[in-house]
Amino acid sequence: MSLSIRNQLPGTVTSVTPGEVMATVKIRLDAGQEITAAVTREAVNELGLTSGSTVRALVKATEVSLATAPVTGVSIRNQLPGTVTDVASGGAMARVKVQIAGGELTSAITNDAVTELRLSAGSEVVALIKSTEVSLSNA
Repeated sequence: MSLSIRNQLPGTVTSVTPGEVMATVKIRLDAGQEITAAVTREAVNELGLTSGSTVRALVKATEVSLATAPVTGVSIRNQLPGTVTDVASGGAMARVKVQIAGGELTSAITNDAVTELRLSAGSEVVALIKSTEVSLSNA
């Protein structure tokens, strides 16, 4: 299956915490970073997710925000440090490629954000991804 989702990060489930409707799934990415996904309990069951399951964390580029430093005091669980490798600007939006340990992320943000953050190749950034915006697939 081909997907339009640019960000597909391979990893291994380290824990599943089920709730009544939703579950949190902690994943150790192949490069060692940890991320959290919040998915339905039904999805956990359908995918057969348990500790040790191999998965791909999928994140749309529009759901990857960028900061110029780690952020505290927010509910966003997933913060991955990286370096900007490319910025391509369009009419209102820009595509920013970020090299992280073990791979690359693509972020779609406004041109205004690129300007205000002074982003260019070589800029150090932190990719911010809400756990509710991480989808999972069997690897």
